[in-house]
Amino acid sequence: MLTTALLASACSGTGGGGESSQADANTITFMTQLFGTAPNPQGELHQAIEKFLGKKIKVTWVPNADYPEKVNVTLASANIPDVMVVDPKSPAFGKAAEAGAFWDLTDKIKKYPNLVGDEKVLLNSSINGKIYGPYRTRPLLRSAVMIRADWLKKVGLEAPKTTDDLYKIAEAFTKKDPDGNGKDDTYGLIIPKWPGTTFAASSPFNVMDVWFGAPNNWGERDGKLVPEFDTPEFFEANRFMKKMIDEGLVNPDWNTLDTAKWNDPFVQGKGGIIIDVDVRTTQLLDLLKEQDPQTYGDKVLTVGNLARPDGKKFSLPFSGYKDILAVSKQRVKTEAQLDELLKTLDKLASKEGQVLLTNGIEGRNFKVENGEAVLINQEDPKVKQVQDDVDKAFIQLGTQASTGTTGIAYPRVPPEAPYRKDLAERKERVAEDLKTAVFDPSLPVVSPTAVAKGATLNPIVTDARIKYLAGQLSEDELKAEIKRWYDGGGTQIAQEINDLVAKLGQ
Repeated sequence: MLTTALLASACSGTGGGGESSQADANTITFMTQLFGTAPNPQGELHQAIEKFLGKKIKVTWVPNADYPEKVNVTLASANIPDVMVVDPKSPAFGKAAEAGAFWDLTDKIKKYPNLVGDEKVLLNSSINGKIYGPYRTRPLLRSAVMIRADWLKKVGLEAPKTTDDLYKIAEAFTKKDPDGNGKDDTYGLIIPKWPGTTFAASSPFNVMDVWFGAPNNWGERDGKLVPEFDTPEFFEANRFMKKMIDEGLVNPDWNTLDTAKWNDPFVQGKGGIIIDVDVRTTQLLDLLKEQDPQTYGDKVLTVGNLARPDGKKFSLPFSGYKDILAVSKQRVKTEAQLDELLKTLDKLASKEGQVLLTNGIEGRNFKVENGEAVLINQEDPKVKQVQDDVDKAFIQLGTQASTGTTGIAYPRVPPEAPYRKDLAERKERVAEDLKTAVFDPSLPVVSPTAVAKGATLNPIVTDARIKYLAGQLSEDELKAEIKRWYDGGGTQIAQEINDLVAKLGQ
């Protein structure tokens, strides 16, 4: 059922959906996530975007927490907007696309240069090679390790290069009183309860799997693709993680800590290590700056992917995208209408368009200094509203807008030295780790059996891994659960993944 909030969103003036008539060719309807208050259609930024495009836009803004439900409801309705931000791998979208509800842009998208991006990532965002929309760019490599630098100095250790180094640091953070309060009240690694039930994720567990040499979700072994969890390296990584948990080097609430509170132990001086995407460094600096504006820059050290104990290094990359902008056939019925819409999206994906979506209105809420966006006039409530409309809403419509410093708009970097130091080091880390990146060859394909049975099958191994780490299952029992995954449909999924990837390579 639709929640009251979603019903209000669909019916309000900020909505769009498929309510506009087909005859209104000068209006494009969108649906995307919202992280604040929906922008006023008469607002400065909305009006500036319409002026730039030469077309009216109507956007259904949906609170991010409600978005998956809203997507499913919309896909089953007669009110699909012209352009809809969706996860191309979601079962609901896959079924709708297969049924012909969305345009297949495989043979069309390359006519619009701003919509193509990186062809490898474009393929990653496809459904078995079929492209249903331009992707929203994300950095290809973001995995990193954030460490309390002041604690590291206190215990007399250097930045880690291997997983063994990480273990020694976690042990010292747990046993050597790194905060100097004379109490046994600290630990090393901070892990939250991880949402989701797939291995195509960036949880600390999956990062560790890859560091030890396991596949990134799927990988080749003996001439065929196998899942991450069906390799010796997977078990080696999880023995290592279990050892850290058993010895108390990890937060005791690792299986219940809310991801929204992941930063808290680090900032509060309870834990000293986080394995996550590198942009979390900025969050940590922001929080520590509130505590102590003078010394916050000395409290965070970020390093890249770590080598396993024998020195061999395997880095975890990402898919390079987050959702696509899919074009529905409900209102966009003809090739001519599609061409007109794609031209508009191509214009929106241009440098000028991405600046509007990412930075706002030059001279109004930002100015350009040394190639960077510097906020201005933020004390003016009307200008601050423009900035909020950028950050909380319109940035979600950008194909390259949401990547911050890696997009084609002007990067917005705080002027303080710690932030700039982190940015410079991040670029070096990414360049180095990409040399050892382990890519997921299954990203472009979707197994029909996984779509049909994934909701039942996916949790089998993810739940079993957690129970193994918690000491509730033995290693043999974990292997039995993996066999149960295969017996319940995993064998068919593996065959389909192999066949589909092979077909793409022909």
